[in-house]
Amino acid sequence: METVTGTNNKILEINLSTGENKVIEISNEDRKMYLGGKGLGLKLLSERLKPRTDALSPENVLIINTGIYMNSGVPCSARFNAVTKSPLTEIIVSSSCGGPFGMALKTAGYDGLILLGKAEKPCVIEIKDEAVINDAETLWGKDTFETQAALELPKAAGALVIGPAGENKVLYACAVSGHRFLGRGGIGAVMGSKNVKAIVAHGKKIKINPVDKPSLDKAKKRGTKYINQNQVTSVNYRKYGTNTHVLQCNDSGILPVRNFTEGSHSEAHKVSGELYAEKFTKKFSTCKPCTILCGHAGEFSGEMMQIPEYESTGLLGPNLEIFDPELIAKWNDVCGKVGIDTISAGGVLAWAMEASEKGMLKSDLKFGKGDNIEQTIYDIANRKGVGDDLANGTRKLAEKFGGNEFAMHVKGMELAAYDPRGAWGQGLSYAVANRGGCHLSAPVFSMEGLLHYLQPHTTISKAVYTDYFENMYAAVNSMHACQFTSFAYMLEPFAVKNTPKFLLKLTMQYLPKVALMLMDISVYSKSFEAITGIKLSQKEMLETGKRIHTLERHLNTMEGVDKKADTLPGRLLNEGRLNDKKKYVVPLEKMIKTYYKIKGYDENGIPKKSTLEKLEIKVPFSN
Repeated sequence: METVTGTNNKILEINLSTGENKVIEISNEDRKMYLGGKGLGLKLLSERLKPRTDALSPENVLIINTGIYMNSGVPCSARFNAVTKSPLTEIIVSSSCGGPFGMALKTAGYDGLILLGKAEKPCVIEIKDEAVINDAETLWGKDTFETQAALELPKAAGALVIGPAGENKVLYACAVSGHRFLGRGGIGAVMGSKNVKAIVAHGKKIKINPVDKPSLDKAKKRGTKYINQNQVTSVNYRKYGTNTHVLQCNDSGILPVRNFTEGSHSEAHKVSGELYAEKFTKKFSTCKPCTILCGHAGEFSGEMMQIPEYESTGLLGPNLEIFDPELIAKWNDVCGKVGIDTISAGGVLAWAMEASEKGMLKSDLKFGKGDNIEQTIYDIANRKGVGDDLANGTRKLAEKFGGNEFAMHVKGMELAAYDPRGAWGQGLSYAVANRGGCHLSAPVFSMEGLLHYLQPHTTISKAVYTDYFENMYAAVNSMHACQFTSFAYMLEPFAVKNTPKFLLKLTMQYLPKVALMLMDISVYSKSFEAITGIKLSQKEMLETGKRIHTLERHLNTMEGVDKKADTLPGRLLNEGRLNDKKKYVVPLEKMIKTYYKIKGYDENGIPKKSTLEKLEIKVPFSN
């Protein structure tokens, strides 16, 4: 086994049209400026993807990157990232996944993979010392679980596969590694458009040693300590998974119910994490390695299945007025098998139910009725009947049938399971998120509705936190660790943990820059520095995150994104909810103006030339 110090710094580029592949070396300068994962992926994408390219054409580029942390033992670091142009949103999309493929790719000797062109027929890309393109016609048509089984992978290998939805170019098709997903934005459809059924990497060819092992061990020990003493990571998620959010969001009035017409429901407890833990035999079923252990599997009518994550529960459950945990678990499992994003699926089904109710769409889908949803999911994946239209997402559905005011998307991507009328900062975060209706770009809802550090119904400081989280998570998704680690890393260091909560809340709300100065998230930067030997302070890490986020925004503006796209569905801006005594709507305009100023964008949401120059962003293509 070869030993490498620091990281591989090698990216494998494969031209599917010609069968040629080559190795690209990553410089220390690019490593410091873009880190890895998402950041480096965006840098490489900016050099290869021309603006206005059709996302499902051979000219689209798919880049899959591991991060510096992969194979280092840093807590919750078994994650890899993909970037491409999304067929759902028609702008840049990135997605993070925790399955075994990333570890296999990294230890096969490559930090990342670039796919160009289109294979002549369905194929499996097999990566050992180099890439071999094999025939996959016998796999075409199989679901994601069947495909992974049919590949008969040795223990050191990992696969990334698509199901029927990716083959049929469902615009929100995902790619699957193990039981983890590159979920959002249609990455599975991009793989399908390139005739790639699966990518297999054979790992354990190399071992990676850090430049400074004692410093890395110290950072890992500190990170693990924080995770194991934090309430969210060591108790809530470890015991109940992300479904612990169900009761929290219901109590805070941000749980989407009946296509976001309400924010809470008396039956929400029936699909809570606590209920799943109590009623269904469960075991840990996580990304590997993992310290938090938020993933669980449960026994449902004698069959072991993944317990749905909160987003899947929220959108396939209360948002459809369904409160049967076994049905939701089954639909979640079916979505995984056919390879579609559960968040978009839930948003599309809710739109279809309301459109059917209003006479805009002819279908048998109704709120509270679950007997035909499983078949509808299969119809979406195979583009049969009404499923052919539903496969295109809520934006295109509303363009064809009407009902735009209740099409719950931003920039074409369906909203996650948090109603921003009960958390105004999350409303801003949704509206400006680079990939669309994303809760992970800047999860301000966690400060408003879960931890209650910020008042939900005020605009004060919300732009500051949106900016901070965008920068931090752009860096975290590039180095690359699970975002859930941030609960522990932000809240457990001495200065924050020992400040009385009432005082911390006041400081966070009215003196946000002071509060953020208390946040010691240097576990991230110290780990990166110890592995690579490249100096990176916490301040530099956040500045790098800003560079990565701004590059992504800049690429989107070249696709036509501007202030007009930074908005919310009409329902959130104009309609109060049935459960609110005071009919709150999201006061978006004021927050956006402040946000643009902080980000260095002009009044139309375009990054200023001076901002790009300060961040040293150079993009070879222009409008």
